[in-house]
Amino acid sequence: MEKVWLKSYPPGVPAEIDMDEFSSLLDVFHQSCAKFPQRPAFCNLGTTLTYAELDAQSRAFAAYLQSLPGLTKGARVAIMMPNLLQYPVALFGVLRAGMVVVNVNPLYTAPELEHQLQDAGAEVIVVVENFAATLQQVVARTPVKHVITTQIGDMVSAPKRWIVNFVVKRVKKMVPAWHIGHAVRFNTVLAKGARLALNEPPLTHDDIAFIQYTGGTTGVAKGAVLSHGNMIANLQQAHAWVGNGLELGKEAVVTALPLYHIFCLTANCLVFMKLGGLNLLITNPRDMRGFVAELKHWHFTAMTGVNTLFNGLLHTPGFEALDFSAMKFALGGGAAVQRAVADRWQQVTGHPLIEAYGLTEASPAVCINPVGSQYNGTIGLPIPSTEISIRNDANQDLGVGQEGELCVRGPQVMKGYWHRPDETAQVLSDDGWLRTGDIAVVDEQGYVRITDRKKDMIIVSGFNVYPNEVEGVVAACPGVLECAVVGVPDERSGEAVKVVVVKKSPELTEQAVIDYCRKNLTGYKIPRIVEFRTELPKTPVGKVLRRELR
Repeated sequence: MEKVWLKSYPPGVPAEIDMDEFSSLLDVFHQSCAKFPQRPAFCNLGTTLTYAELDAQSRAFAAYLQSLPGLTKGARVAIMMPNLLQYPVALFGVLRAGMVVVNVNPLYTAPELEHQLQDAGAEVIVVVENFAATLQQVVARTPVKHVITTQIGDMVSAPKRWIVNFVVKRVKKMVPAWHIGHAVRFNTVLAKGARLALNEPPLTHDDIAFIQYTGGTTGVAKGAVLSHGNMIANLQQAHAWVGNGLELGKEAVVTALPLYHIFCLTANCLVFMKLGGLNLLITNPRDMRGFVAELKHWHFTAMTGVNTLFNGLLHTPGFEALDFSAMKFALGGGAAVQRAVADRWQQVTGHPLIEAYGLTEASPAVCINPVGSQYNGTIGLPIPSTEISIRNDANQDLGVGQEGELCVRGPQVMKGYWHRPDETAQVLSDDGWLRTGDIAVVDEQGYVRITDRKKDMIIVSGFNVYPNEVEGVVAACPGVLECAVVGVPDERSGEAVKVVVVKKSPELTEQAVIDYCRKNLTGYKIPRIVEFRTELPKTPVGKVLRRELR
C-alpha cells in the first residue's frame, strides 16, 4: 500500500527512525544513567530511585545472576510482580547480565504459571511473596532452579519498610502461607551482588531481550520473541511520534498499567528512560481513591492507560480537582478508547485522550494518533518506519477505503514465537509481514479504523482472553456437556467474557461454573455471564458458530 499516511504526519515527525543510535537496550540504559545520574527514575510508595541508584542496584542484581551456577548469556529469567521499584532493578539487571526477561502476570493461576515457566525454560524467577504460594505449587515441575523473593516494601527505606511489610503480611493478610526451601531474598541478592564482579556481555540488535507471552489461535499462551533491535525500534518510533514537545530530564509519566504488559513496558519504562524521565509507579490502580490521592503529589506530564482506567479515574471523587496544567498528553491503548470516555477526559483535564494501537508481536506500537489531536474514532497513523497493508483472504493487497485484514511490517515486528515455528508461520510471512487478525480500513488521509476482529480474541481491560482456553476449562467442569465462549460489550471493561453452556447435569448452576473457573483461570478470564442453552449453533461439520452466539 502506498504510504498515504505520511502526508498527515505532524511537523517534525520523520518518515524513518534511526536504528543505529543505540546498539542495544543497555546502550539506552547506560547513556541515560550517565546523562541524568541525580534525576529521579522511578518512584513508588513514597520512595524515589535515581538513575545513579538504579545503575548501582541493577548492576548488583546482574552480578548475582552471573554468579549462579549454569547461568549463561541468553538464560531466561522470569519476573512476577506488580509495579514496584524492584521491577526496574530486576529488569535492567537481567538485561545487563546478558539474559532474557520473561514477564509473568502475578495473577496467574498455578496451571498458567506452570505452562509459561516450562515453555520459556526459565531457570530463575523473581517473585513477590504475595504470589509465592502459587509458585510453590508448581516450581518442582518447572526448569526453575533459583527463586528470588521480595516483599512489597523491600525497597522502601526503614522504618517505613518494616511498617509496609508488616501491614501487608499481618494486618491485611495479603500473603498466603508459602515455603520454598531454596528461595533467596531480594535484598540479600543486592547485598551479595554489590560485592561481585560484573562482566556485561556485548549485545546487538539480534540478541533476545524479552520473551513476551500472549495467546493465540490455539488458546495456548505463547512467547513472542522480541529482540533488542525490536524494542529499540519501537522505543525510537514512539519517541519520534510523541517526543517533540517533551524535554530531557523534565518529564514525569503516570505508570498505572503493569510494567509486565508490553504497552507500559515500552511506552513508559523505555521511552521515558531515554528521556531521563520519571516513572510514577502505581502498584494497585484498582484502588482508585488511593490512585487519585497519589496523583495529588505530582505535576505529571504524561499518562498511559486503557479505556477502563481512564473511565475509572473520571468517576473517582477528587480526580476533577487535580492539577492538569503540566500534562502534555494522555495515551490510550490496549483496547478501543470509547468516545464518551475521550469526550469526558477532554472536558475534565483540558487535554485530549489520544488513541494508539499495537500488539505484543509488534513490541507493541503500530499506529498512534497525533499528539494533541481530537478523538476521531481511529487508531491513528502508522508510525515511522512502519508499513501497513490491508489484505483479503487471498492475501491480495487492497486499496484505500477497502476493508480487510490489517498486516504490518517494520523493525518492531517480532522474530517469531518461541519454539513454535508452525504458529509463527501462521502470522508472519517470509518477507516480514505480520497478520494482526484485525479487520481494518484506511482512509485517504492514512488514518486506520479497526472495524472488527478476525480472530475470536476478547479484550478485557486491555488483556487478551482467548475463547479456546476458557472453553477448555469450562468443558472440564462437572455437569457441562458443551460450551462456547464469546465476548460481549461491557461498559466497565470494554468487553466481558460470556460462556454459553449445554448442560450434562440438570443440577448445574451458573455459580458452579463461575466457581470452577475461579479455581483455574486468572480473574479477567473468568466468565461474567453464563447462559444455558439446549444446543449450540454449528456448521454442518460440527464447528461451533461463535458469530451466531455473539
